[in-house]
Amino acid sequence: MQALRDRAHNLINALTDDELDIMWAMMQTQFYDLYMLSAVQSAKENFKPGDVFSREEALALLVTPQGDRSIFDQS
Repeated sequence: MQALRDRAHNLINALTDDELDIMWAMMQTQFYDLYMLSAVQSAKENFKPGDVFSREEALALLVTPQGDRSIFDQS
């Protein structure tokens, strides 16, 4: 694995700044997609029941004043 890593570094070092800009433009979407995929996977692993609102709770939160949390009181 170290040999492949060294080879990749040598190839990157051989590229000009313009070539690096072109490569980044091509890889940028994939990079962000992988970043978001890892975030979603992490969220799925750390999800606990009760971490999300029901549809009614979410709508009530959107239409109530910011400081009013009485809509969530179950008493």
